Amino acid sequence: MAEEHFDVLTKSGEKTGVSKPRGEIHRDGDYHRAVHVWIFVESTQQLLLQLRADDKDSWPGLWDISSAGHITAGDPSLLSAQRELEEELGVKLPKDAFEKIFVFLQECVTNNGKFINNEFNDVYLVTILHPIPLEAFTLQVEEVSAVKYIPYEEYRNFLAKEDPAYVPYDVNGEYGKLFDIIRQRCQVNTEARKLSLQKQLQRYSPVTLEAKLTELSERDQKALGLIVKAARIMDDIFFEQVWNSNPALRDWLKDHANASELDKLKWEYFLINKSPWSSLDENAAFLSTADSAVKLLPEGTKSVAGWKGLEYRAAFPVTKPPGSNFYPPDMDKTEFTLWLNGLTEEQKHAATGFFSVIRRQSESNLADHLVSSTKKLDTDSDLYSIPYSEAYGPFLKKASELLHKAGDLVSSPSLKKLLHSKAEAFLSNEYYESDIAWMDLDSKLDITIGPYETYEDEIFGYKATFETFIGIRDDKATADLKLFGDNLKLLEDNLPLDSVYKSKDVSAAPIRVIQLIYNSGDVRGPQTVAYNLPNDEKIVKYRGTSMVMLKNIQEAKFEHILKPIAEITISKEQRGLVDFNSFFTHTICHECCHGIGPHTITLPDGQTSTVRKELQEVHSAMEEAKADIVGLWALKFLITKGLLSKSMVESMYVSFLAGCFRSIRFGLTEAHGKGQALQFNWLYEKGAFVFHKDSTFSVDFAKVEGAVESLSHEILTIQGKGDKNAATLLLNKYCSITGPLKKALENLESVKVPVDISPTFPLADALLN
Repeated sequence: MAEEHFDVLTKSGEKTGVSKPRGEIHRDGDYHRAVHVWIFVESTQQLLLQLRADDKDSWPGLWDISSAGHITAGDPSLLSAQRELEEELGVKLPKDAFEKIFVFLQECVTNNGKFINNEFNDVYLVTILHPIPLEAFTLQVEEVSAVKYIPYEEYRNFLAKEDPAYVPYDVNGEYGKLFDIIRQRCQVNTEARKLSLQKQLQRYSPVTLEAKLTELSERDQKALGLIVKAARIMDDIFFEQVWNSNPALRDWLKDHANASELDKLKWEYFLINKSPWSSLDENAAFLSTADSAVKLLPEGTKSVAGWKGLEYRAAFPVTKPPGSNFYPPDMDKTEFTLWLNGLTEEQKHAATGFFSVIRRQSESNLADHLVSSTKKLDTDSDLYSIPYSEAYGPFLKKASELLHKAGDLVSSPSLKKLLHSKAEAFLSNEYYESDIAWMDLDSKLDITIGPYETYEDEIFGYKATFETFIGIRDDKATADLKLFGDNLKLLEDNLPLDSVYKSKDVSAAPIRVIQLIYNSGDVRGPQTVAYNLPNDEKIVKYRGTSMVMLKNIQEAKFEHILKPIAEITISKEQRGLVDFNSFFTHTICHECCHGIGPHTITLPDGQTSTVRKELQEVHSAMEEAKADIVGLWALKFLITKGLLSKSMVESMYVSFLAGCFRSIRFGLTEAHGKGQALQFNWLYEKGAFVFHKDSTFSVDFAKVEGAVESLSHEILTIQGKGDKNAATLLLNKYCSITGPLKKALENLESVKVPVDISPTFPLADALLN
């Protein structure tokens, strides 16, 4: 039998592209990767240990991890964990049973220097409710002599004393995390958890959003009910996009919400975040796998009379996966890039496009309930791409049917075209025509539905999440804003940017103002006040973009958030300059400025690319910073040209300053918060923002215009060059909570100013009843 090969890694854990036989790996001390799988019994607070076989080449005859093994060259970590558990103990579990809790580097030498182990171990925790009967295990005799359960604290004490019967682990070092995590879950302080969740919920101010439907015909109102049903499906897809076990967690929390006050708080905060990770706390987990869904798996082991079978908790990682559920959780950029290099141009387009997910061929036989059928790419890599139309097929088929029915009912020709074309796009995975139809929408009933934003993909910024915004158009406010869309070309031509980087073809951007009556999908945490779509660079280049302003959302945020912020953070002399008109107008310019500046660019080697593809995971933060700061520059430019009132000059800068604190409170892992921190710290460094002894801030009107223009030039130039390194350096330097900024945020926290709003939509709910 051929000797098993392992991937050789660098000292930092990255693949070198070289693989070697097992014997040579341990002879030469090469860094490689393995998996550790711990089975923890929730009801008895015990860990399952295995007794290593007497003829093992390391630690023979000692008690050790539930299951462990090397990762064969080219294999994914999770698949290896599943395989080792099944081979060694006869326990067959799906991937949602495995919680990766940390990576442990083990460096040791045994067997008189003949066995050198430099091993990166992916440590997984499997949580089961009750002990598996010992007779249900099927032990691999070459590897395992016996198994036993032991209380986790007792086991920790054995390791701390370096008991010779147990394989040693430094529980006071990195491996102590295992016991810390288990202890935190076992020693729950219910009152403390309730208080923590209450504080987190209090950061959101409840708001009821309604609008009048009197201008909609009876058929339009009937269609609206169908569209709301389709919007609910966008929620279902988004839950799946965030994490693979997220839907199971949602259903479990909902079913148990009335079990106790703590369970109710968990459910309420989960609804806001649509995941176990808190948006306002830099995606720190507010739940753990111990809070998750229980699943029964009778076929997971040998059957035993009188035992119903294995029950496990559907797991999710403590740290939010940067690639969400768009990529395999153990995929890194190197693996993706190597795979990409072996694809045809058409396949590359599919792999890096908005509307596909990346999966592993080695896992394709494991239960992946959304994938109907997939065509795997003919490459040596384990990766392959699946179009959204297949990955989310059952959901999109139902949504498509609902939109077609709604399209048959509505009176507006442009809305009819949008609904039918979007319904077809859901099934074909071709969104170009439906996005054009969305840009041409001219209807009292305003609908945005489908995959658009890419914030959840923090690896590359490629993959789009599904979302819905349903509103009633405000015709007067829409007419008032025509000025901004009509002057995009003028703004582009005068940007503080070298001409070589300016876009030649900039179209007027239609702006629609709506009163929001429902949203769904990717609207977790802080609420969107406006959006500029589509993000497809091909459409942006030839047709530009369209903007939608959510006026009732903005009014609610101004009243509930920005005004109280100004009372705490803005100097008494300038506090009165914070007004809704400036806040609203800057938001308009922010969205307009998404449509100007570099998008499709020419690289130094002459190749054509896009800013999004070159900047990858830092694109979202840079783009939000660009739209914000260039939007402020644009306001001053339009005032200078006599297109806006000079009375806005001071109020727009002070309102922007107050808005900085609002956005930074979203957290520095969120694109808007990160982009806002960059702007605040730049303007503060340039003296445009001044910190006073009473811990308030003011604007230095003599310095702010130059500081705004210099940052606009910096960001636009980085985008024009597609310079990811420069973008990363800029963000690393300025995206931090500096002393004065920290003081302001502490003051806001001390008086409990809400961070954002939590809307409810009674009108939409009534349409479904």
